[in-house]
Amino acid sequence: MADKSMAKREPQAPAPAERAEETAVYMPRVDIRETENEVVLIADVPGVDETSVSIDLDGSELAIRGKFVPKTPEGYQLTYREYDSGDYERTFALGDSIDRGGIEAVVRDGVLRLTLPKAKEVQPKRIAVKAG
Repeated sequence: MADKSMAKREPQAPAPAERAEETAVYMPRVDIRETENEVVLIADVPGVDETSVSIDLDGSELAIRGKFVPKTPEGYQLTYREYDSGDYERTFALGDSIDRGGIEAVVRDGVLRLTLPKAKEVQPKRIAVKAG
């Protein structure tokens, strides 16, 4: 049975947790791409920046959490809004083939990009053939 880098789970609403304030919780949509050397996860988290997002790895569970609080620019008044304030939460199960020490995360313009490098022992390699 082949080891999967990242297991797909059906999206589920985040588990109820005790919260200090009443706020909505959204599940960000993600794209997951894989190359020979890494898995890249791209999540839409509008309104979230590097100070309001956290990524935790506990065993094989990777959890993404972000907080969005809308800010109205000075001198403007809100006329219409499609995004409510709230939190983002999503979890993923990582396979053994991910190098946990090399995971990197970057957030820019409401898009979170996680790069999960594959462990060296699972990356494909070419074996040299010698005449014998």
